[in-house]
Amino acid sequence: MSDKTQDNICPPDKIVFDADRGEYICTETGEVIEERIIDQGPEWRAFTPEEKEKRSRVGGPLNQTIHDRGLSTLIDWKDKDAIGRNLDPKRRLEVLRWRKWQIRARIQSSIDRNLAQAMNELERIGNLLGLPKSVKDEAALIYRKAVEKGLVRGRSIESVVAASIYASCRRIKIARTLDEIAQYTKANRKEVARCYRLLLRELNVEVPVSDPKDYVTRIGSLLGLSGATMKLAAEILEKAKNAGLTAGKDPAGLAAAAIYIAALMNDERRTQKEIAQVAGVTEVTVRNRYKELIQELKIEIQNQ
Repeated sequence: MSDKTQDNICPPDKIVFDADRGEYICTETGEVIEERIIDQGPEWRAFTPEEKEKRSRVGGPLNQTIHDRGLSTLIDWKDKDAIGRNLDPKRRLEVLRWRKWQIRARIQSSIDRNLAQAMNELERIGNLLGLPKSVKDEAALIYRKAVEKGLVRGRSIESVVAASIYASCRRIKIARTLDEIAQYTKANRKEVARCYRLLLRELNVEVPVSDPKDYVTRIGSLLGLSGATMKLAAEILEKAKNAGLTAGKDPAGLAAAAIYIAALMNDERRTQKEIAQVAGVTEVTVRNRYKELIQELKIEIQNQ
């Protein structure tokens, strides 16, 4: 390496980097400014942007539904070496000891234990409800904020998790009722609703007003109705909203009634009982909302 400084040898715009040799070279004098440079780039080559993206060396994205966000390592339970051979008994006992200490290292504080239990519960409820990852991630963020503010202390973890999931569904406009979520927990609906109100008040979570149209696609799909019928139900609900008929009404009940009307009009008849069961409301609710809609919107249904 040259003892001379870069400024005394060559202007900066005349210095180039030779990646093959790992050297900085002056194009004017041919002198090597610096050599044996460590290559910080990847060990592979890529010739297209797609190849470069595919071979990018980065870790997996942060996962909010894991208590440590997926930053720690995990020793699996296969008891096999790198090429798939079974470990001998002595090595298996050693790996078992490593695994035990690795699990202990991941969960050190009471907050870690709380989050580990809560994230497992969130994953369980989310899978039972068939929720997308975006909803579970949002629910995990809401729960983490609740833990940071000390809102979980003295309350059931399961109830706060269920309330976080309901708030997340409302924010992302995934149609799930409080009753649907509460039925997969040991806590009752009243306790989950109390925790939900607490989250809204203490965390300032902004939740949009439930739109009955958000329930149409889900209810219609479960009933096997056509897209035309679901579109007609959404149009009926839009007219009801413009007429001020949706204020203060259960959105699931309104959606169920609109689907019942649309199914009758398109000759895809479903009983009020079928629709009520899928929507999670009572037959009385469907009947009452149905009467209100056809009377106020002056809807005529042929061959009832």
